[in-house]
Amino acid sequence: MPGPLLHVGATVLCAHGGQAQPTTPNPRVTVGGQPTVTMPPPWTVAGCPMPPPNAGNGPCVSASWTTGSTRILSNGQPLLLADSQALCAPTVAPLLPSVFQLRVVGV
Repeated sequence: MPGPLLHVGATVLCAHGGQAQPTTPNPRVTVGGQPTVTMPPPWTVAGCPMPPPNAGNGPCVSASWTTGSTRILSNGQPLLLADSQALCAPTVAPLLPSVFQLRVVGV
């Protein structure tokens, strides 16, 4: 499905409210002056309030994206869209993009 491209300045949270950030921006394609992000590199998650293993199975530490754009590639890699899916480790909670640019849409 078409969706807005994610960029480095987008607000992406784990399901518990931790802030996710890309580890590798993609400077070859920019939107609003900010680099986009490709699918393969992992993301880091900071500030996840999920309790440690004895009381829960968290906190979220990293995340990997499982879906990305199908028709738009940069350096041979799919770009991330606002509706792309990701899972955090070790909790298997999803990442939720909440604030992102709306001008550039990809498929």
